[in-house]
Amino acid sequence: MTQHSDRTRPTAETVRLTELLGRVAGRRDRDAFRALFAHFAPRVRAFLINRNVPAAQADDLTQDVMMAVWRRASSFDAAKASATTWIYTIARNLHIDQYRKAVRASRLDERDPAFQPPEQPLADELCERSQDVTTVGAALGDLPADQQQVLGLAFNEGLSHREIATVLNLPLGTVKSRIRLAMDKLRQRLGDMS
Repeated sequence: MTQHSDRTRPTAETVRLTELLGRVAGRRDRDAFRALFAHFAPRVRAFLINRNVPAAQADDLTQDVMMAVWRRASSFDAAKASATTWIYTIARNLHIDQYRKAVRASRLDERDPAFQPPEQPLADELCERSQDVTTVGAALGDLPADQQQVLGLAFNEGLSHREIATVLNLPLGTVKSRIRLAMDKLRQRLGDMS
């Protein structure tokens, strides 16, 4: 009977790992996570390599496992499994997920048009586009600075008219009129480039 109870009694290492995982779960304790990482990362990597995972892939999966430990630490329940069992289960499941993704990817038809690169434009088309860019750039450069500024914020930064007004500390109507004036000038200057 004593032998049986000794086997079920947690070792000092098991208790320490459980406490570390509890600190990560409860307080997002980085020192505790570092200790878990130092203990488990080499073991998880070896576990994956023993499952015939190539070394580089095992390194990536080990990182994924340890990040999952960090993110999911609060779901660890010491009553259901030891810290070691819980972490190795994560490693096994991530390996299975990665294997399944690889199998699905290998079934893809490389001749599917969705996977074909787009046709490259001909040299004369590229030249024409380059001239168009130069023409548009010159037209933008001819605009007053305040109109260039609002167009830059709208098109380069993706800001709404209201956001531009806030950034520049201008009334919304002023921003809208500057954009409208700039667009009208560009239309007149460029005409229909298509």
